Amino acid sequence: MTMSDPLADMFTRVRNAASARHDTVRIPLSKVKRSIAEVLRQEGFITEIGEVREGARAYLELRLRYGDDRRAVLSGIRRVSRPGLRVYVNKQEIPRVFGGLGVAIMSTSHGVMSGREAWRRKIGGEVLCYVW
Repeated sequence: MTMSDPLADMFTRVRNAASARHDTVRIPLSKVKRSIAEVLRQEGFITEIGEVREGARAYLELRLRYGDDRRAVLSGIRRVSRPGLRVYVNKQEIPRVFGGLGVAIMSTSHGVMSGREAWRRKIGGEVLCYVW
């Protein structure tokens, strides 16, 4: 079975693992997914990124971050640009998620980064998702 949107699958796995209060979540490995996970780590939504190999398959293993009351730091994640409708923004149109409380993750000509970092560098790109 081929997957038409692997990033949406990643976001769904992370969202479901956080709502079920799992410590870790495994996602099939790709370079873009690793870059997105790195942005999530830098922004404090996950604590650790690991790589697991099972035979010929490789997986990213993400350790989710929880607060003192065992509530996930990541409360929501939403795919913005998708295969059927790509969403591109220039440097003036970079979105703010929940007034700055959330993060927009973007794919730019300089790699995958947060919306804040893209705004600092004054570059636009494709808005992959919103995380809050």
